[in-house]
Amino acid sequence: MSYANDREAAIALNQKSEALQNEIKKVIIGQDEIINKLLISIFSNGHSLLIGLPGLAKTLLVKTIAEVLDLNFSRIQFTPDLMPGDITGAEILGENRSFKFIRGPLFANIVLADEINRTPPKTQAALLEAMQEKAVTVGGVAHQLDKPFFVLATQNPIEQEGTYPLPEAQLDRFMFNLNLSYPNYTDELTIIKNTTGNNAASVNKIMSATEILFFQELVRRVPVPDNVYEYAVKLVAKTRPQSEFADNLVKEYVSYGAGPRAGQFLIIGAKCSALLKGKFSPDIEDVKAIAEAILQHRIIRNFKAEAEGISVEKIIESIL
Repeated sequence: MSYANDREAAIALNQKSEALQNEIKKVIIGQDEIINKLLISIFSNGHSLLIGLPGLAKTLLVKTIAEVLDLNFSRIQFTPDLMPGDITGAEILGENRSFKFIRGPLFANIVLADEINRTPPKTQAALLEAMQEKAVTVGGVAHQLDKPFFVLATQNPIEQEGTYPLPEAQLDRFMFNLNLSYPNYTDELTIIKNTTGNNAASVNKIMSATEILFFQELVRRVPVPDNVYEYAVKLVAKTRPQSEFADNLVKEYVSYGAGPRAGQFLIIGAKCSALLKGKFSPDIEDVKAIAEAILQHRIIRNFKAEAEGISVEKIIESIL
């Protein structure tokens, strides 16, 4: 894989991203915006949280993405009795009386953390280290995870009994918070036709792990105009009630706003979004396009907002 320059590589990424989306759409119907943001997350080297009701093909979506990207896939069903060693791996005593490390399901390129809020904080913390450090520590020894490494976690928004809400520190590690909605009538009709017969859709492998790592580095090299940097930083500042940029809605209904990591994700995500659209540099519209998915889980409303039904979406709409 060699390109004459970054411009040529950017054109190749745009073409390959279109091919990726076309392959994924063979299996996943009516979630075009979610697919696009997941690809942005992957090429930006970020993790995503998928929130949706049962039966909206969250697991199938992640498996299909792993297949078209030719990546190792691992699914972990998070349960109340899941222990850190169940996901990271553990040391066992071998035949020669020495300890041997057995790798857990986190050692994959794409990890589907299914119903992540059903497991206790101790296990969530083990996942947190893997997401941030791209490594796990067992027995005082750090073990590097495979590259590329992505956590795509799911949550069910209606079953809250027996769950452990994710702490803000963990939520902040996710680049995107993506809400899957019901398909429209036409899409649902297509889904039912496609899934109740004998013809199962198959997808082709479009990209390799090596190419993903190359394009992640390419995204980092994309130039950004100063006005886009300034817009992103001000946008994050507007979420903080104590900021000079905050409007009255934020000052009245928000307890805590987004931290600097939100600004980092806004810029890196805007760079990737621009490349996937065939542009060579992001503009303010690229930042706006991904802002809600990045800010949604980083704005903490106060009691008054909850009592009066002021949603995070309304606050972000006011900010934008």
